[in-house]
Amino acid sequence: MPWRSLSPRGLRKGSFIDFHLGALRGSIADAMSRVRILVGTKKGAFILTSDGKREQWEISGPHFAGWEIYHLKGSPAEPDRIYASQTSGWFGQVIQRSLDGGSTWEAVGNDFSYEGNPGTHKWYDGTQHPWEFKRVWHLEPSPADPETVYAGVEDAALFKSSDGGQTWQEFRGLRDAKSQLWQPGAGGMGLHTILLDPKHPQRIFVAISAAGVFRTDDGGGTWKVANRGLKSPYELPDPDAEVGHCVHRIAMHPSRPDVLYMQKHWDVMRTENGGESWQEVSGNLPSDFGFPIEVHTHEPETIYVVPIKSDSEHFPPDGKLRVYRSRAGGNDWEALTKGLPQKDCYVNVLRDAMSVDALEPCGIYFGTTGGQVYGSADDGDTWTAIVRDLPAVLSIEAQTLP
Repeated sequence: MPWRSLSPRGLRKGSFIDFHLGALRGSIADAMSRVRILVGTKKGAFILTSDGKREQWEISGPHFAGWEIYHLKGSPAEPDRIYASQTSGWFGQVIQRSLDGGSTWEAVGNDFSYEGNPGTHKWYDGTQHPWEFKRVWHLEPSPADPETVYAGVEDAALFKSSDGGQTWQEFRGLRDAKSQLWQPGAGGMGLHTILLDPKHPQRIFVAISAAGVFRTDDGGGTWKVANRGLKSPYELPDPDAEVGHCVHRIAMHPSRPDVLYMQKHWDVMRTENGGESWQEVSGNLPSDFGFPIEVHTHEPETIYVVPIKSDSEHFPPDGKLRVYRSRAGGNDWEALTKGLPQKDCYVNVLRDAMSVDALEPCGIYFGTTGGQVYGSADDGDTWTAIVRDLPAVLSIEAQTLP
């Protein structure tokens, strides 16, 4: 019998059965794998590791001290292979790769740069002059092939490497999806989200700020706009415009890749048809403005967001840091506060700074611009500060290791 069938959501919290099921879940977690948290910050990368209890953490770092590490992500096919985006206004963009879980690193991706000179962050696409991008926002390794990895950059473009990051090719067809209407958000015009559909290998979703969501069904040759239902009355002359929406983040559960969730510049949204149309599911949130959105590993209808006050005041409403959880795919939300500061807290949580592990109960992790990394080992019911006083956190990625 599958484990989840033993723990129906209808059980009353604190009941005798619930107590013993919780203990059993804990024993399963104790016997399971380690967890590794990859943290990218404004001044280096940090790697946090723990056993299945997720109570005591070892901290490694800073790696690449003093550099902005926009994103780190491990390969699902080869967990000790980690890719990192290392960038600096002085020295440009470098892709780093580790094959031993972050103990050692090597710079790869000379082909990202004009005439093979790493750090120039220019891309030569066969035209007379190279065009320049500022940084790599997001790295997305293939779930099946450790040599395949995708990169989203600013100004917005999508690249793919099939040789472990050594050489890269741009998906130039994405520019045909009305790129003349794309515009930078407050943080720049970055391609910040890449979702690979596990049931349709040729389907990829990307999100660009401020342009919207785009989908390919042929492996990146052609792309379609997937923004129907998005409204931006304060951002665009035409609030129903097809392109130009400031999408902050999209997420999916691999068991239902046609169902996507979105945290937008105002509004939490949901689609049940692969982006053909979107509906608002902000419901009873105290603010529908925020950056990250994440889906529970084992419950595709359970989602998490971190609301902040507004687009001009990037801190939690009332100075109270609260994660909100919906177990119904949106609309009905509950505040998760136990262990989080509920007074005088004015940090932000950025779009890539939230992640989940694959243990049972599910672990949820997020990092703040104040340098705190918080974790929950019980689906978000309670939180602890894993580490404090890091540089501002740009990204969080959780790995469950054998």
